[in-house]
Amino acid sequence: MNHVTPRDLEPEATVEAELPGVTAEAELPGRLPAALRAELTAFRRDLHMHPELGNREFRTTAAIKARLEQAGLAPRVLSTGTGLVCDIDPARLIDDGAAERGEGDARSAYGDGYPGDGAGARRDDGRPFLALRADIDALPIPDTKNVAYRSTVPDRAHACGHDVHTTVVLGAGLVLAELAREGRLAHPVRLIFQPAEEVLPGGAADIIEDGVLDGVGRIIAVHCDPRVDVGRLGLRVGPITSACDRVEIALDGAGGHTARPHLTTDMVTAAAKVATEVPAVLSRRVDTRSGLALTWGRIASGHASNVIPQHAELSGTVRCLDLPGWRSAPDLVHAAIEEVATLHRAKFEINYIRGVPPVVNEPDVTELLRRAMSARRGADSVESTEQSLGGEDFSWYLEHVPGAMARLGVRRVGDTARRDLHAGDFDVDEEAIEVGVELFTAAALLDRNLP
Repeated sequence: MNHVTPRDLEPEATVEAELPGVTAEAELPGRLPAALRAELTAFRRDLHMHPELGNREFRTTAAIKARLEQAGLAPRVLSTGTGLVCDIDPARLIDDGAAERGEGDARSAYGDGYPGDGAGARRDDGRPFLALRADIDALPIPDTKNVAYRSTVPDRAHACGHDVHTTVVLGAGLVLAELAREGRLAHPVRLIFQPAEEVLPGGAADIIEDGVLDGVGRIIAVHCDPRVDVGRLGLRVGPITSACDRVEIALDGAGGHTARPHLTTDMVTAAAKVATEVPAVLSRRVDTRSGLALTWGRIASGHASNVIPQHAELSGTVRCLDLPGWRSAPDLVHAAIEEVATLHRAKFEINYIRGVPPVVNEPDVTELLRRAMSARRGADSVESTEQSLGGEDFSWYLEHVPGAMARLGVRRVGDTARRDLHAGDFDVDEEAIEVGVELFTAAALLDRNLP
């Protein structure tokens, strides 16, 4: 069994005196050993070369599982078939270490409900888990970078940083497991490797039903941000992402010759009016502070210049900045489409696909992340970040437990090129892996408000 040993751990960071419950003389363990840093970089590159789409992450799941088992942990593959959950319980790991040394096993004191005997098991000792969440799926786009670890799978790429998220949670788990064996982890931690974040309404909803939040008190996550320098963290209390739904519309009517549009449903004009007027109608039906916006990504109709078609299709996304606006969006969008389509004598069918609500960061958990980053990199390593219009299914967890997501800086210092997520040339400064691992280990060690 391959453990990181105490001799491997690099010198510990001194914690700022202002941190609650920690003295000026205290030292915060959990720095990333050089050997593990190199291993995690290689692990991330392997994932990057072998991207898998949502609910098909079989190789990725197997790789994570094998490494956790090598470290003496007991990961469980989720009932969805991909993704894993793995508990790091200090009492259990201390007992395992004692058993290996021939000092007996105290698990019997916990009875049948021993902490960590699989996700969903409720704890008898009352201590809730701090959950660390990673998403493991890739995107259906080509990797256009010229690097040695470029994707080997055509039209598949880790262009959103999920390979980094996965590696960060894995690395944090390996370090925390060793700290737990040494008796330096006060509270249990749950690692969640979630499939299908990119598939609406997101894989989080499915695995929550699988019990991954049973016994969890708080949950944290990071998301790569190519606008933030590596070594820095973006934080925000309240909404940090937006709600995102998808809408698909089919319009039908009598077609005919372009010489006689008055005898037809002028389908191209009807589609154009829906495309332009529905967003305008919505802007007057909802509080503008909700930021509800319908943006089209596809419109299709017709095959010939002198034929008015009988059918048109439109599809797009509905984004919203707050929960009240998101909850009212389906009814508002339906009403606006009906109003405009009817005016132009077009029959319509609407497929409104519910996506995700906004990620709303809870203040105390956001503060925990700030303290953790400050302890590792100094208070000036934390910056305020704006609310993104992107959607993230981490929001589903926050419907059940308090939590927060941070923006992990991945931009190389001095890089002035404008880069974005979901682009074929997306890449990261791999120092971000070390930053993320040490952030999560610090958060687990500083989370002293859990009973």
